[in-house]
Amino acid sequence: MTNKLNLNNLTKSEEDYLKAIFQLLIEDDSVKVGNNQLADYLKVSPASTNNMIKKLKTKGYVVSEKYGKLDLTEEGKSIAVRLIRKHRLWETFLCNYLNFTWDEVHDVAEQLEHIKSRKLIDELDRFMDFPKKDPHGEMIPNANGEYSIIPKIMLSSLSEGDVCQLVAVNDGSVHFLKYVSEIGLALSSEIKILEVREFDKSIRIKFDNIIETVTRKFADNVFVKKVV
Repeated sequence: MTNKLNLNNLTKSEEDYLKAIFQLLIEDDSVKVGNNQLADYLKVSPASTNNMIKKLKTKGYVVSEKYGKLDLTEEGKSIAVRLIRKHRLWETFLCNYLNFTWDEVHDVAEQLEHIKSRKLIDELDRFMDFPKKDPHGEMIPNANGEYSIIPKIMLSSLSEGDVCQLVAVNDGSVHFLKYVSEIGLALSSEIKILEVREFDKSIRIKFDNIIETVTRKFADNVFVKKVV
């Protein structure tokens, strides 16, 4: 019988898998996650993924559906949301109180999110006056596991002449975040699309009187809301 929401019976690796499945699911709620997709996301072998999924199914946190598609049980979802809450609170604390930059906080928060104490996290939340967003613009789930997803689109999906506001960035790559900072982009920056080049889909953008050409890969990792 599963010990519901008992994070003490999960290893760090098992927690990482639950969080990864959840994040893949919410990126596109119209599809389910497959083993190969999960392996690519975590940069591990499909064999390792298969073995871990078997363990998580036995513990009652993961179910596999037709054609091997994966989903989380309610217990699995609750644990994943709690991990995301801890991760984003630690990122916020590191950035706002310990002078970490937004490209430095992700890797440290990856370690801190596995601390088991719920009281520590609730008090951390209270200490910071219950922040709603992390340094990368993502919503922080509350103590009850409630969260919302900010309506956002990729910068790469816009057309010439569109104006948008940066609302979030992919926080998974230190090199990407450093580049965002180096060119001067920040949350809430207003961006105008000057040109989308047909050859390689690179985009010339203007923000804060700065004109910059960015790659399609860059634009796929910047999330915005359309203004005009």
